[in-house]
Amino acid sequence: MKVNKVSLDAVAVKPAQYPVEDRPEIAFAGKSNVGKSSLINSMVYRKAIARTSQNPGKTRTINFYNVEDKLYFVDLPGYGYAKAPKTEIAKWGKMIENYLLKREALKAIILLIDIRHEPGENDRMMYDWLRHYGYKIIIVATKSDKLKRSQLQKHTSMLRKSLALEKEDILIPFSSETKDGRDELWNIIESTIVD
Repeated sequence: MKVNKVSLDAVAVKPAQYPVEDRPEIAFAGKSNVGKSSLINSMVYRKAIARTSQNPGKTRTINFYNVEDKLYFVDLPGYGYAKAPKTEIAKWGKMIENYLLKREALKAIILLIDIRHEPGENDRMMYDWLRHYGYKIIIVATKSDKLKRSQLQKHTSMLRKSLALEKEDILIPFSSETKDGRDELWNIIESTIVD
């Protein structure tokens, strides 16, 4: 999809603040600093609609980006490391869980995992939790530009094995720098929102 129009329509910490328009939603989940904001910027052909930061835990709200008045990209707070009190982190967890369990417009979840490393315990827990609830999960292996081309296959196999993915499960190596994987991911998103 060519994106000409994109806007941040809602910043939410509770359901009453979610958008009321009936548009399909694609949520972006992953640990802090895995590249969610960079991926969203790349997907909507912008440099900074989603704010990025070197510091983990920058996104502390659920952000709804209106893409072409056709769908919402939903940026969830990162899980795992963040410089915040434990009570604050627990609040984010509850906020994410409420959104995921109760949002009928949610069509798929893009789970971001750094291609360079074995998935952590939080990644596996998130994946298992999403699978348990029957979500359509698209795994995006971020930062693929940090590997040599010859290493991509080895690292995608490692991710597949570590998460116990089935053959039909979707895993896309992605680079926000080079835009590798963007067209493939858009094709999957477009087919998902028309289902």
